[in-house]
Amino acid sequence: MAKILIIEDDSTFSQVLEGFLAKHGHEAHVVNDVKKAFKITDEQSFDLLLIDYRLPDGTGLDILSHILEKGQAQPVIIMTSFNDVRTAVKSIQLGAFDYITKPVNPDELLMIIKNALGKKEKGKSGRSVEHTDAIKGKSAIADKLYEHINLVAPTDMSVIIQGESGTGKEYAARALHSQSKRNDKPFIAIDCGALSKELAASELFGHTKGAFTGALTDKKGQFEAADGGTLFLDEVGNLSYEVQVKMLRALQERIIQPLGSTKSVKVDVRIITATNDDLKNSVANGSFREDLYHRINEFKIQLPALRERGKDIELFINHFVKLSNQELDRNVQHISTTAKDLLLQYDWPGNLRELKNVIKRMVLLTPGETADIDSLPDEMIVSVNQVPRPNTSDLKAINEINEKAMIIETLVKVKYNKSKAAKLLNIDRKTLYSKMERYDIE
Repeated sequence: MAKILIIEDDSTFSQVLEGFLAKHGHEAHVVNDVKKAFKITDEQSFDLLLIDYRLPDGTGLDILSHILEKGQAQPVIIMTSFNDVRTAVKSIQLGAFDYITKPVNPDELLMIIKNALGKKEKGKSGRSVEHTDAIKGKSAIADKLYEHINLVAPTDMSVIIQGESGTGKEYAARALHSQSKRNDKPFIAIDCGALSKELAASELFGHTKGAFTGALTDKKGQFEAADGGTLFLDEVGNLSYEVQVKMLRALQERIIQPLGSTKSVKVDVRIITATNDDLKNSVANGSFREDLYHRINEFKIQLPALRERGKDIELFINHFVKLSNQELDRNVQHISTTAKDLLLQYDWPGNLRELKNVIKRMVLLTPGETADIDSLPDEMIVSVNQVPRPNTSDLKAINEINEKAMIIETLVKVKYNKSKAAKLLNIDRKTLYSKMERYDIE
């Protein structure tokens, strides 16, 4: 049983969620705005937060930022309409575990909650699950990536892995470690974005009993825990200036000093860092030390976005279908042509992480052997069919584009029930069919 906090301003929907979660053995609590969420998360601990993106006095991202600043580590799931999906993907980049679109599918919600709670438990043991389902691509850009990994892995050079959220930075770091001379020693992964400024130094360098309020026992830092092995610092640009100073000393002199201690501890650690953004920009604006940047940037690996990987996308789709079949006890053998075309046309802002989640949802919602387009998220259908706004002052052309987008969005909402769509659009079925034919909407 998990203790789950629901933050949702729709009282009817929150009651339904509360009852649904209780029915499945969870203890659910409900608040309806950002202010109350701040108060209750400061006073109580929860295993998971289920947060509506749009709230009366802010957004779910405000709550996500608050708990990260407090150093709380519970997974967060963002609930959103499909019009806000791009923002929801950004929330994952900021530290949310996942998002789910409304109207919420019960099976999908249970699956995401199970995954989130499972990741939390594995996180406690220091093991990440992100690398276990990885697969190598076969495109030219993938070949270049693995060539760089094979080249630098056997050395002790510090490596920066740069790439968008969800591109597999931790997998690349683990590949570097497994092919290094340190592969029989620890690999420790730290998400710097999830560390509060107050706790980052303690987490990395350790502390002695009484070093600060709440330091009830001595604690060994992750530098010391990774001694002889590899320390992977994800989103390293989030470290405060003070921690950067301590880290530079640790790398240059190979010693650390736990908080509250006068003793220095020798450490031998290879550093691999990762970032969504180019740290040169952080150096330029003064938020990241230039000397530390050059110390950790002995070699840079650029991970490509999924939309740049060409034929690899289909390879990843088949791989994730196989994994999802095993995990969910399904038997999806085929993907319909319409659904496959949609998967290949979508631009995947959340990259491999988003693809894995979409495929898992698709398999979950497919009882037979063939997955069709109705098992894919509505927002993907709208996104792929959305025609970009033209650079024109032609009012008729702009109106036609907006009309097409509205028809597609309405059809998606009613699961392509054309009678319902026509009623919502306030036109008759004959007119709807005519417009669908005109705009080439299937």
